Amino acid sequence: MTSSNTALRAPVLVGPGRVGRSLASAIGGSELRGREDGLDGLEGGTVLLCVPDAAIAAVAAEIGRGPRPSLIGHASGATPLAALGDSGTGGAFSVHPLQTVPDGVTDLRGCPAAVAGTTPEALAAAHAIAKRAGMRPFEVAEGDRVLYHAAASVASNFLVALEQTAAELLGGIAVDAPREVLAPLVRRSLENWIERGPSALTGPIARGDETTVAAHRAALSESRPDLVGFYDALAERTRALASEGCVR
Repeated sequence: MTSSNTALRAPVLVGPGRVGRSLASAIGGSELRGREDGLDGLEGGTVLLCVPDAAIAAVAAEIGRGPRPSLIGHASGATPLAALGDSGTGGAFSVHPLQTVPDGVTDLRGCPAAVAGTTPEALAAAHAIAKRAGMRPFEVAEGDRVLYHAAASVASNFLVALEQTAAELLGGIAVDAPREVLAPLVRRSLENWIERGPSALTGPIARGDETTVAAHRAALSESRPDLVGFYDALAERTRALASEGCVR
């Protein structure tokens, strides 16, 4: 069987965690295995590793010691394809859903997916798997992989950290249900950014109101001094956006 034909088959997914279960549901027809289920019977097929990043190289090496699959990939955003070694006779690939996956039943349909491959056949497999799962593939060069993942972390993980910090500040002054109170502001700000980009920026820094910014810092210094550095870093980045003429 050629690699191009192999790419049309549903892959065997190794790793029944949140990403593995969500991808298996989205792809349909895939076998989902844990390492305890054994890694035999993979010869000539397509394998997609959905194990933790730190385990990718070890699992790939274990697979490579037996009859090897035609194609082997992983679902990591930051891990280089070199971690897969030569465990696939036709090359290595990756499919990383650009989506937060909080549980094993996350709907991945319609979300973008970063894909890469060491050979044309492997890259074609990555595209085919993403499309079969209902995702929208886009290619990321191997040399840009870590920066891509950093951007994803800023957009998702840091957003949660940012909003939780705001909620804690409101909770500290006895505002009930701070997440519920902040939700309309957060949603509107996000929608404005999606529509307008950086020109959606508003607030005291965008207006050049450094008096209010200084008052923010003074209040934080008194009640949450641990957050002053956090506030300063975000304020500096906001000033840079405002000074670039992004604000309307």
